[in-house]
Amino acid sequence: MDQAERDYAREVGKRLRSVRKQQRYSLQAVEAISEKEFKASVLGAYERGERSISVPRLQRLAEFYHVGVDQLLPPELAGREFFALSNRDRVASLTDDHSRIDLAGLERQISAGVARSRVTGSVKCTIDLARLSSMIGPERDLISRYLSMIQVSRQDFNGRVMTVRSDDLKIIGAVLGLSFEDMIAFLDDLGLRVSS
Repeated sequence: MDQAERDYAREVGKRLRSVRKQQRYSLQAVEAISEKEFKASVLGAYERGERSISVPRLQRLAEFYHVGVDQLLPPELAGREFFALSNRDRVASLTDDHSRIDLAGLERQISAGVARSRVTGSVKCTIDLARLSSMIGPERDLISRYLSMIQVSRQDFNGRVMTVRSDDLKIIGAVLGLSFEDMIAFLDDLGLRVSS
């Protein structure tokens, strides 16, 4: 490896370690849970920048962590266009009827909702991400992908629970055709809401 490749591998390694630690996995836990697909010694070498990770391995690791590939790349290397396109593709693939979603509008609503809730201190709801990932169906896909957009915005990939604000629930509910109250009841019916 030349110096530029080593620097790149080190920066990618820092991101890999950051996402793994946010999800509270040890190297050994990743090896065990992945049934040795990702050996602790090899993953450690990726994280230290001693080995370069191939694109297919990076994609598999992103699937394992339930994050977009772009989240395993340092922000300065991933590029905003890649981030925006990958999230647009994720949201566009949510509907079975291929109806168009105003993606730019949805992203503006997410940003405005986050900014507004910081000011107003709106009601918060904690969602069990582990339970959500074990479910199937289009609603699960939509909620999961919306929450992944919030994770990307917050750079928070702990993977177990996520606290969302009422504005976020209103947006998800609107896409599903539910009022705020119905959205809360829907989450309760699915057992996704973690009681405080």
